[in-house]
Amino acid sequence: MTRPANPSAQRRAAIILAAGQGTRMKSLVPKVLHPVGGRAMLDHAIDAAEALGCERVVVVVGAHSPEVRAHVEKRLGAAAIAVQDPPLGTGHAVRAAETALAGFAGEVIITYGDVPLLKARDIEAAFGGGEGVTVVGFEARDPTGYGRLLIDADGGLEAIVEHKEASPDQLKITACNSGVMAAPARLLFELLAEVRNDNAKGEYYLTDVVALARERAAPTRTVMADEDAVMGVNAQSELAAAEALFQKVRREDLLAAGVTMAAPDTVHVSWDTEIGGGTTVEPYVVFGPGVKIAAGARIRAFSHLEGATVAAGAEVGPYARLRPGADLGEGARVGNFVEVKNVRMAAGAKANHLAYLGDGDVGAKANIGAGTIFCNYDGFFKHRTTVGEGAFVGSNSSLVAPVSIGAGAMVGSGSVITKDVAPGDLALARGQQTAKPGWAAKFMDMMRAKKAAKT
Repeated sequence: MTRPANPSAQRRAAIILAAGQGTRMKSLVPKVLHPVGGRAMLDHAIDAAEALGCERVVVVVGAHSPEVRAHVEKRLGAAAIAVQDPPLGTGHAVRAAETALAGFAGEVIITYGDVPLLKARDIEAAFGGGEGVTVVGFEARDPTGYGRLLIDADGGLEAIVEHKEASPDQLKITACNSGVMAAPARLLFELLAEVRNDNAKGEYYLTDVVALARERAAPTRTVMADEDAVMGVNAQSELAAAEALFQKVRREDLLAAGVTMAAPDTVHVSWDTEIGGGTTVEPYVVFGPGVKIAAGARIRAFSHLEGATVAAGAEVGPYARLRPGADLGEGARVGNFVEVKNVRMAAGAKANHLAYLGDGDVGAKANIGAGTIFCNYDGFFKHRTTVGEGAFVGSNSSLVAPVSIGAGAMVGSGSVITKDVAPGDLALARGQQTAKPGWAAKFMDMMRAKKAAKT
């Protein structure tokens, strides 16, 4: 895997703690696999580690969560997995990664799989602490429950005091511990080997390495990050709060890039959403993962896009759905209650109303009438429909794939097309209309008489 260049000459590695059971989430999904911005929280943590230039990333998982282990193995490989079993605290969790980092000589940063908003820029300063320990802190709006950072006049970190053990004066401190820590690998594991579990929970605490480092006169320091960046997620309410913060930042980025949004708070984006400046996004639009919108497009209200590409000048919606593989060319139009899946619509092609287009190609300036269906699935396999350049498909038509409509051809409204239509031809495939004079009037009279007899 190719990773970003490390701006420092010092080698870097990351240990991501993801072994917590997450019982407060009350969910069948492991906590760290819950998404923020359409991406698992754990993947956000891995992204940050890779963006820091970490040449090795180790994720500590619990034996209770094979789903998390499988997720890590798929992305990073089996060598990136360390198992904490049984769970005996954060210090014990970090020690579980020691074997996976055997032979590594460089700095190690410890982060968490349930801190989805943390970016490389927030913790870059944690590196470069020399032969000492660096703790990432933050100024808390409400420090209740957090460990306090006792910082001396020279900026050194004297100790981390847990909230329940803090004195009244220490409780007034707003500089708090985020849990993120960096140190040379050798020093880190030496200190962890000295950590004891003589506490109420019988656990090995990572924070104890600060005091142990000071005992051996190793430097200890703190660097500060924004409180929102180090926000941890332990419950569904916190997951919702993290999502709200993620969305706020992403919307601000899009507005700054020149995207017009009259009601940005109603627009939902994903971690990889790309929208070019000059695009207009109307209210209540959802962008799932994998969406790319070129400059100058228009996404109208109440549309849902996922895995789709929209070119300049194209228009989507209102109330349209673009599913994975939808690819709209310049000036293409997909209107209200149209669903497009795995279809390329060339420049100027239109499907303005109430249509389903699945698995196919629509040529330039072709027109797909209201109610048209690409019948792509036969119960076992998907098949493709091709509509040529400038073709016209009349309303309420069913195109039974595999089938091709030639360039400039026409399909009469209400047709069920099962055979290819040659370029320039007109295809009609519907039952012949017949009339029975007076039949309806006689029928209605008969029914009225039967109703009257019953009353």
